Amino acid sequence: MTYKSELTLIRPFNSPLECGLRILFVLEAGTGQAADLQRLISYDYLLVHSGDVVGGPESLHPAVPFRGSEFLVKRDLVHAGLNQMCSRELLLKTFDATGILYRATTLTSAFLTLMKTSYALALRERSSWVIEHFGMLSDGELGKYMNENVGRWGGEFDRMSALNDLEL
Repeated sequence: MTYKSELTLIRPFNSPLECGLRILFVLEAGTGQAADLQRLISYDYLLVHSGDVVGGPESLHPAVPFRGSEFLVKRDLVHAGLNQMCSRELLLKTFDATGILYRATTLTSAFLTLMKTSYALALRERSSWVIEHFGMLSDGELGKYMNENVGRWGGEFDRMSALNDLEL
């Protein structure tokens, strides 16, 4: 195996495992509320980029250019993370008339209690904030909010680079 192929196998940042762990925190904060894949994609974006929301807490991840596009490509990553967590019985997958829903289990809470790092504490705080501010929205309302704002998030870098290109 070459060095390059080893690098492609190891992807700790934004891996399905990391994404799945973040989703555990959000579903635990929802105290028994079930959520579908699309809602969890929105929650994951809002969790790590909470500073994009007016009045939201500081973002957990850096404000990178075009970060709003993350929202558009997270589906496979979140889905893989959910499957990893379900395979460890840390989430419950249920089916109803609307589709597949995910919810925390008793093991979710026990497992998350073991997480003691400052990042885990920040995830707990942001997860509670996400549920408090967006958990009461219907799927349609949450989708509308995300669609109206996703194009703006990360766009400030476009404006900054355009200003730098001006000859004043």
